[in-house]
Amino acid sequence: MHRIWAALTGLLMAAAAGAAPFTWPGGARAAVSLGYDDGLASQLDHVVPALNRRGLRASFYVPINAPTIPGRQAEWRAAAAAGHELGNHSLFHGCSASLPGRDWVAPFRDLDRQTPAQVQEQILAANAWLQALDGRSRRTFTPPCLDLKAGGQDYVTALQPQFVGYRAAGPGLVSDTEQLQPYAMPVYFVEGMTGEQLIALVEKAASEGALVSLLFHGVGAEHLSVTREAHDQLLDHLARHPDRFWTDSFVNILENARRQAGR
Repeated sequence: MHRIWAALTGLLMAAAAGAAPFTWPGGARAAVSLGYDDGLASQLDHVVPALNRRGLRASFYVPINAPTIPGRQAEWRAAAAAGHELGNHSLFHGCSASLPGRDWVAPFRDLDRQTPAQVQEQILAANAWLQALDGRSRRTFTPPCLDLKAGGQDYVTALQPQFVGYRAAGPGLVSDTEQLQPYAMPVYFVEGMTGEQLIALVEKAASEGALVSLLFHGVGAEHLSVTREAHDQLLDHLARHPDRFWTDSFVNILENARRQAGR
């Protein structure tokens, strides 16, 4: 019995030793990742300038068929040069049409009708295209619609060596190194939130010393949007408190967190 208790105590101590709090740059209490999906015009028109004015950095997940790609590549290149991440969001933003509320998915974009190999090839092609645009080889990936299967089979695991990590899980905070799962990072969908609600999320992260990731689409326009006023309230709050919030691209934040966790 003594040996059993000793073994259990050892396991508990090992688990506790593995769960270390994060230490963020500048003594910040939270790492804040602002991510913007789908390469929308409002992101170039409003978000990038708003971030740059406040000295904040973010990640933009731009599918290669985004509406801004044909005429505004130079602006995306400038965003990358300013320190923002251009993240992979696939070539064509394919999603599974079989899930509820997915009647908008075109048959030729339906992941249920594609094989993992087909989707993987497209994502690797998107990586090559993004590298030609920004000159960078390290980035993160957000699966469109957070769908992780093609033809009913996992397609994302084989791609892990190509990316620093994925935003690929439901809402939540990552509060210590033991919780860090680079290829299943939680993200909050913030459609329709007020400035007060957005600020409450980052304040909760600060109270836990955590990493928090927010997922935006349109800002003041387009789909799944938040108002410009709400967005600006959040940015103002982050910019006023750089001692409490480290706001950076997801790739930079995740590389830092992975070093701390030894993963």
